[in-house]
Amino acid sequence: MGKQHESITNEFQDFINSQKIFFVGTAANKGRVNISPKGMDSFRIVNENKILWLNLTGSGNETAAHLLQNNRMTIMFCAFEGKPLILRLYGTAKIYHERDEKFHEYLPSFPNFAGARQIIEMEIDLVQASCGMAVPFLDFKEERTHLEDWAKKQGKEKLKDYQSEKNSKSIDGFETEINTNN
Repeated sequence: MGKQHESITNEFQDFINSQKIFFVGTAANKGRVNISPKGMDSFRIVNENKILWLNLTGSGNETAAHLLQNNRMTIMFCAFEGKPLILRLYGTAKIYHERDEKFHEYLPSFPNFAGARQIIEMEIDLVQASCGMAVPFLDFKEERTHLEDWAKKQGKEKLKDYQSEKNSKSIDGFETEINTNN
């Protein structure tokens, strides 16, 4: 078992800020567990026990569906260069949509991504660091621009249509509330 901490230390914050990718894990009360890789400068540390993550429009919306049923979430970072480390953030999360005041409060914290879909706010109750000695070395080449290019090409109305068609239900048929107007 790794070492457990109550919060994100300064050392962990530096590590997180230098990462190009992180992984988000969620699960509803039943159905499939979801693990998604994320990147594109979409992660922010608010304080030692709170983070924000900008969720961009994609092919699915599992995290939103899961958080509506079960607000537990795990975020994992891996060192693919330098000193080995796996860092997991455990906690509970809330999801904010464009219709929510908090979404607009938090949005200026991120670059102006055309596909911004939701903002996840996570309260961290445990940080775990483990060795990561089996994680391979990988060289970062560059960010992919495909998702942002696609979202810009769609425009706001086509993105809304896409979200309605592809992001309103999880693969298990759970509601994501992407189209709820209240």
